[in-house]
Amino acid sequence: MGELFTFFGLISHNHTWIFLTHMLLTASLVILLARMAMKNLKVVPTGTQNLLEAYLGGVLAMGADVMGREQARRYLPLVATLGLFIGIANMIGIIPGFEAPSAFLDFTLPLALVVFVYYNFEGIRRNGIIAYLKHFLGPVWWLYWLMFPIEIVSHISRIISLSFRLFGNVSGDDMFLMVILMLAPWLMPMIPFALLTFMALLQAFIFMMLTYVYIGSAVNISEDH
Repeated sequence: MGELFTFFGLISHNHTWIFLTHMLLTASLVILLARMAMKNLKVVPTGTQNLLEAYLGGVLAMGADVMGREQARRYLPLVATLGLFIGIANMIGIIPGFEAPSAFLDFTLPLALVVFVYYNFEGIRRNGIIAYLKHFLGPVWWLYWLMFPIEIVSHISRIISLSFRLFGNVSGDDMFLMVILMLAPWLMPMIPFALLTFMALLQAFIFMMLTYVYIGSAVNISEDH
């Protein structure tokens, strides 16, 4: 995405520089938003507190549909933080002069690895390593030899699925935005920008939902069978 103009690119067009500056900008905005919400907590929330409480309530409801409310509340901090981080990262790319850090595989792959390592860790911690590895064998004993490698490949492919889906979609959105700005550099068309905003939020939603699904399938192995 070196063809896309960015304000940070005026300093250097180096890939690492562009990625790190936009990622740090995203992290700063997430921290700022959290501090604004917690600065003056009220029983009846207003402003940023109300916005983030509504967001957390939505994420919790989404997780409750996957693994039950009690379990979803346990993993709410991780999932909600990922969603907020990815959502803001995606939204940054919509603003002319900035590039979404999620358009870099350097951003999406570590997040996918975090989810992969965490849900496997939780599966082992909650069920024990023997019981957790046993669920990779499937329910039919005479298919153990076949099911185990299939399950291993399936779980490893989740890293690729999480990282490349987000990376590919956001990169495509950036390319679409670049074309739009080339065709109409002074008159920003509202419909494409609204579509890009929807897609940015949708990709964050999908990442959160898949994270809940993967954690739920790891900690509730008895229900899987």
